[in-house]
Amino acid sequence: MKSITSKTDTLRKATASSVVVAAAQTIERLKSNDVPKKDVLIIARAAGVMAAKKTQEIIPYCHPIPIDSVDIDFEVLTDRVVVTASVEAIWKTGVEMEALTASSVAALTIYDMLKPVDKNM
Repeated sequence: MKSITSKTDTLRKATASSVVVAAAQTIERLKSNDVPKKDVLIIARAAGVMAAKKTQEIIPYCHPIPIDSVDIDFEVLTDRVVVTASVEAIWKTGVEMEALTASSVAALTIYDMLKPVDKNM
């Protein structure tokens, strides 16, 4: 792991996006909460926040960072869900890995929860 001891604390911000592509019928079922596992976006948001906070545990050279904010937003379109994760911290190193991890895990959660109704995502 690279030393960051000489760096000063500054506001760090990063935003990352992931996309889950699905059939229009699947998106309609998502919107109406008509899927077996229910509450897909609520669970995906929680998973994304949790992932941001645990990034240093799964990315070997990633520094542990005291995260100040994680926002997970969803844009539900006719054939896809765009996941956008924004992370902020006041620290010595950036939060881009946390944002990337958060958006990826939120998208993976959406995929996992929708796969019973759409095997072709």
